[in-house]
Amino acid sequence: MVSSQVQVALSASIGFGISAVMGTSAANAGILVGNTQSNNILIFDEQTGRYGGEFIPAKGEFYELTSPDDLTFGLDGNLYVSVGDNTSGAILRFDGKTGAFLNRFDQGGMLMRPYGTAFGPDGNLYVSSFRSDQILRYSGTSGDFIDVFAAGSGTSNGLNGPNDLLFDDNGDLYVTTQGSVADGTGEISYLFPSQVLRYNIFAPESAAIVFDEPTAAPDSFGFVSLLGLAFGTQDDLIVSDFANAVRRYDLGTGNLLGEFSSSYPGFMGNITTDPNGNLYTPGFNFLSDNIGAVSRFDPNGNPLPAIGESGSVFIPATTKLQRPIGIAYTASKVPEPGTVLGVLVIAALGLTLNRKKVTP
Repeated sequence: MVSSQVQVALSASIGFGISAVMGTSAANAGILVGNTQSNNILIFDEQTGRYGGEFIPAKGEFYELTSPDDLTFGLDGNLYVSVGDNTSGAILRFDGKTGAFLNRFDQGGMLMRPYGTAFGPDGNLYVSSFRSDQILRYSGTSGDFIDVFAAGSGTSNGLNGPNDLLFDDNGDLYVTTQGSVADGTGEISYLFPSQVLRYNIFAPESAAIVFDEPTAAPDSFGFVSLLGLAFGTQDDLIVSDFANAVRRYDLGTGNLLGEFSSSYPGFMGNITTDPNGNLYTPGFNFLSDNIGAVSRFDPNGNPLPAIGESGSVFIPATTKLQRPIGIAYTASKVPEPGTVLGVLVIAALGLTLNRKKVTP
């Protein structure tokens, strides 16, 4: 039997080895993708789409991912992940470079299926509670609950099913809504249009409709459910649609600049951009056991497939992706397969040697 001291030392050496590999032994940054069905977060090479492993497993000693949704890097460089079901929720914080669990960040408040998260110009964390039609505000340093920043009233043009959150340089908060109204028990009814709202951080009562519900996209499923938000490189707002569409809006004029769909059939998740302005969005085919893929587009919305792929396919359909929704660009390096294998072999060898030493 291995002693507890040996187990701790070995675990530390394995963790250090893998962290060192991720930090120094790979050429490219990564794309993180969250699986809401297999409850883990994976990392892929941001240039080639190569699978780099499990960045955050479904379970750890002190945490459990439950339908991880939004992936947001905080001001401290750590990764904040919204998790939960129809009647509960939490914000979990992980080391932004290694994926190691740090703590449950939110302290207080009542989150019900939290979706979007964003840090505001006041340094605080804003969280959309989808199943209670609220946006909650937490201290950006301690995680203490501050207040309910905004709440829906069950009327048209309000905070009906808040989803993603995004702050602009002026401190205004953009919010996508799915048009649903919660009844307080976790149940919802779809009654209103799906819209993009904007809040002034100092006057949340003065919410304005920035973009009303658009016409359903030709390659969509005949409805609109606005989801992800990102800023483009040309003073444009990029909005993903769960029904399989991405739209680019001119923030100055409000005009629709372009509309495009994924080459992978199915529903679409959130959206992220890399430093070059390229767009990445996951999707999944509900007719094929929710198997997922990731699409990539250039800043103008033109398909940008990986080498050997066609259309907008960046990561082809794989069973490693199970109903993916959340996505984020990370500067963390994707480990090289051979180097990681070497680290694991060395770790396994060390485990064998240590067993021999401590077994009576």
